[in-house]
Amino acid sequence: MASSYEKYQKRKLISSYFSVILSIFLVLFLLGSLSLFVINSKKISDNFRENIPMTIFFEKNTSKAELEKFGKKLEKHTYIKEHRFVSKEDAAKEHQETLGEDFVDYLGFNPLQDSYDIHLKGEYVVNDSIDIILKEFNANTAISDIKYDKQLVDLVNENVDKITKWVLIIAAFLTVISMLLINSSLRLLIFSSRFTIKTMQMVGATKRFIRRPFIRHSMKLGLIGSLLAIMAITALTFYADSKLPDLNINPKEDYMPLVIVSCGILILGGIITSISTFFATQRFLNLKSDELY
Repeated sequence: MASSYEKYQKRKLISSYFSVILSIFLVLFLLGSLSLFVINSKKISDNFRENIPMTIFFEKNTSKAELEKFGKKLEKHTYIKEHRFVSKEDAAKEHQETLGEDFVDYLGFNPLQDSYDIHLKGEYVVNDSIDIILKEFNANTAISDIKYDKQLVDLVNENVDKITKWVLIIAAFLTVISMLLINSSLRLLIFSSRFTIKTMQMVGATKRFIRRPFIRHSMKLGLIGSLLAIMAITALTFYADSKLPDLNINPKEDYMPLVIVSCGILILGGIITSISTFFATQRFLNLKSDELY
């Protein structure tokens, strides 16, 4: 009978441990994932911005030497990520493939112009910076026109700001919820030891002495939950990078965001569990013996 009761208590204790670890894991996994997104948000938003092209068209009488000179000048600009020269002949071929017919033969001449397709670096794809760049380009008399999608730039910038703001709000909300959830799980775990706590107190043990093993034990559970969260986030990061290479997360080369988040998870896991355990044990230490039932 006693053996059966001991097995029941053991299963109950293991179930409590599992519940605490699972709570810590889920909360830290969500917080870590959001934190990693926030850290990588600039890289991700820059990637979207850098995919917005700007096309510079040149006058018909622009010489090949002038076009080459302009191309070399583009290479020196810090705000240019990449550029590509498209001759009017190449542009005609691209249009022919799109239209499915040779419009040059039909018209008797090639109406297209030589151009450069350029992509700006992400931090320069904002209207203020673009206006300055356009002013510089328009000073060149060989340039006849410059095309870029201003509405798309506005839309991308607006959505990036909105997403970042909401992610920060959700992260803050989850932090509060995580504290409450983990605190609740640890209180239930310590509740099963409330008589042991009171017995130790009655034989003269100090509150600090009583709290110490509980805090140490909860920090071990926090460490396990944190390590599981780190492994899950690492796996998710590499999976996302393999399936969505356009996001340019690249954790193999740019591993610092993952390292920062992992360290943050370990620290947060230790802080939350130790603080929650401190207050949970303190609550039972302050109760009278008849209030334990």
